[in-house]
Amino acid sequence: MSALLIRIVFVFVLAATGCVLAPAAKAEREPSSGDRFARFVEQLWPQARSAGVSRTTFDKAFVGVTPDPRIVRSESSQPEFVRPIWDYLDRAVSRLRIRQGKAKIRANSSRLREIGRRFDVSYYYLVAIWGMETSYGRNRGSQNVIRSLASLAYSGRRSDFGREQLIAALKILENGDVTPARMVGSWAGAMGHTQFIPTTYEEHAVDFTGDGQRDIWRSMSDALASTANYLAASGWNNDVRWGYEVKLPDGFDFSESGLATQMLTAEWVALGVKRMDGASFPDWATEGSIIVPAGAEGPAFIVFANFRAILRYNNSVSYALAVSLLADRLRGRPSVQAAWPRSDRPLSSDQKRELQKLLASRGYTIGEIDGRIGPKTVTALRAFQQRAGLVPDGYPSARVLDRLRQGG
Repeated sequence: MSALLIRIVFVFVLAATGCVLAPAAKAEREPSSGDRFARFVEQLWPQARSAGVSRTTFDKAFVGVTPDPRIVRSESSQPEFVRPIWDYLDRAVSRLRIRQGKAKIRANSSRLREIGRRFDVSYYYLVAIWGMETSYGRNRGSQNVIRSLASLAYSGRRSDFGREQLIAALKILENGDVTPARMVGSWAGAMGHTQFIPTTYEEHAVDFTGDGQRDIWRSMSDALASTANYLAASGWNNDVRWGYEVKLPDGFDFSESGLATQMLTAEWVALGVKRMDGASFPDWATEGSIIVPAGAEGPAFIVFANFRAILRYNNSVSYALAVSLLADRLRGRPSVQAAWPRSDRPLSSDQKRELQKLLASRGYTIGEIDGRIGPKTVTALRAFQQRAGLVPDGYPSARVLDRLRQGG
């Protein structure tokens, strides 16, 4: 019997006995990315309801919202973390920004003075933050804040942060402070003239104009007053300044630099630290920290409590220094006198991650390997530099990376 005939008979028998061969069962369809995101949104509802958000507000907020893959990519490219500090400051404290800031001060002097008096915060710093965040209101962002935060909460590196801010944003909508269409901002969900994240808005936004709305999106007055309120709550002291550029003595122990070390200013003076302009420190300058944001080869600064208040706004030394220096320039003070080490080869994000991995492989505690040089990485780097006979300034230079690659 031919093979074909055998196959025909076999199929006939199976059919007669009810055992018909069926095509292979189709694999269960995998949920699409849209289905997964819709499921994620629905899982948010119990938390939003517990926070006081109505179902009507919740549904309106998510109409047409889809995840934005660009948001996740933007997380790793924030300029204060990826640019060398001298490049960052060149742009942040540019001649154009200084000139425009002074023009804003002249045009709004009465209102700025009123805000400064009410919150006891120097308006020069408010204008500096305004300039840093949105170029004095020109670049307030056009992203749908709900979409931005939902994208971060759904698949971002800081999903917990995204979820917390998303719930806060929904509460803002519930309170009627802004409509979903007008709730626009940056890719990270920062909003308005001075880029408040939703939780900061909830805690510190104020209605300075008295129109019943805390409108940081369209009202310069509400936005700057809210910023002043935030700085005041962060420990701002209007009788002092952020700090000074200083000259360090030969043989300075750079392991004592950094925000983690605070000493009486008199103790720093006894160690040979001097103001760059040669003047004495004022009486209010009781305690401070020495920072060297570009390492031992770059400028040095002594910073006080107001610098730390700015860090509450954005926890980046580069950012806080840019705000401080811009405020100085707006009031006519000189720029940084010492030279930045512009010939140094700054590390890329990938190289910073490599540095962190190498430190971790040698038993140092560096926290998350994310290409960002935070306090834990700086502490580990200093410890390695000391053991390797390098200047322990905690600066992630190409030289120290090369030493790590060589095995210490």
